Amino acid sequence: MSSVVALSTTPVKGTRLRTVDAVELTAQGARGDRRFYVIDDRGLMVNGKIVGELQSVVADAQDGSLSLTFPDGEIVSGEVAPGASVTTRFFSRPREAHLVPGPFSEALSEHCGRTLRLVEPSTGAIDRGRGGATSLISVASLARLAEAAGEDAVDARRFRMLFEVDGLEAHAEDAWVGQRVQIGDATVRFRGHVGRCLITSRDPDTGVVDLPTLDILGDYRADLETTEPLPFGIYGEVVAEGRVRVGDPVVPLG
Repeated sequence: MSSVVALSTTPVKGTRLRTVDAVELTAQGARGDRRFYVIDDRGLMVNGKIVGELQSVVADAQDGSLSLTFPDGEIVSGEVAPGASVTTRFFSRPREAHLVPGPFSEALSEHCGRTLRLVEPSTGAIDRGRGGATSLISVASLARLAEAAGEDAVDARRFRMLFEVDGLEAHAEDAWVGQRVQIGDATVRFRGHVGRCLITSRDPDTGVVDLPTLDILGDYRADLETTEPLPFGIYGEVVAEGRVRVGDPVVPLG
């Protein structure tokens, strides 16, 4: 039987993923995951694809407060409260948000060498909307990619997936698109394959480009009939909310 072997989240989109023991899966995704995001001076959302330095920042949100830990050990923290309203562009879509007052924007700007602002969306900021509130990759798929890359292993955090699952053959999760799958106490209907971009080429701790993942995927995954090009992993909507823990079974329901 397949089971969850890792859960990865971050409260600030684009910052380093952290593994956790359990998540509360809601229609908006894992509670607290990607609660905030970062915009540039034009109001455009930026992530690790554009600003690799974000991945070297560790974010933690607890009981109305947020802390950011930088590579030099500096910790910037404070209470979180909604600030001035701002219209942003989240990928190609306009999205209303609130600036997050405090030291966060200045610290991120200094670290990344450009003007950045931390915001909290007025509504959920899921990349693919509720239809893509969660994502999954298998251990065997990661091993297959490592084999193709000539590496001993490839860190799952490169792909910024919520669930890492063991007990499947390589890329067997592709066949779950269009199906409902019970994961712990929750049920997910998988809607599509996750097409990959440059961010997967970056080291998940430093943000430095160090592995040509897109070339590797192109060599053995480019000609497949999938919902997005260069597919690796799947995304879906939460049709029944619930708690998911490391070790929980993952059961296709058809």
